[in-house]
Amino acid sequence: MFTGIVTALGTIAEATGQDHVHARIAAPFDPEGIAIGASIACSGVCLTVVDKGGVAGDSWFAVDISGETTSRTVAGRWVQGTTLNLEPALKLGDELGGHIVTGHVDGVGRVVSISTVGDSIRVIIAAPADLAPYIAEKGSITVDGISLTVNDIADQADGTCHFALNIIPHTAKVTTAGQWAEGASVNLEIDVLARYLKRMQALKG
Repeated sequence: MFTGIVTALGTIAEATGQDHVHARIAAPFDPEGIAIGASIACSGVCLTVVDKGGVAGDSWFAVDISGETTSRTVAGRWVQGTTLNLEPALKLGDELGGHIVTGHVDGVGRVVSISTVGDSIRVIIAAPADLAPYIAEKGSITVDGISLTVNDIADQADGTCHFALNIIPHTAKVTTAGQWAEGASVNLEIDVLARYLKRMQALKG
């Protein structure tokens, strides 16, 4: 379980394999605080630590990324040099600063446009048709592991939707949101509450 509040940026230092990938991720964590078998969200994907090393502030951890995961997340993401948003799993008593995030990516979105509004950045993202019913104005959504609020939404004729986000300077600085570009692909996870509400409506109907 996560909150979508990114705690650090990591970099894939080494990656082997194509469908099933073994990756070593460099991160500014203390390896003493990382347990083998622990979960870390990597740009929205819950992955299990299988090895670790380094020193405090200059550590690394290794993960195995299954073919199922690589097929459902942004293509080409799991390669050497990629920057990732990192968030360790919640511990009992931790502050729930964002919203409830599972680390299970529901689909891939595309950045349609980026514009500057005051000190912030306005980002429009296109979501696939199967996710559109779960996205609502002022609702929460996880984009590349970042908990964000949907400012507004525009349904499209083909069943897809475009939703708008406001990225404040702090978020742009401490996450990969400041590196997004038009046409880029991003991992999307819908709000778990929206998922259950949609299911309840379907059973009623």
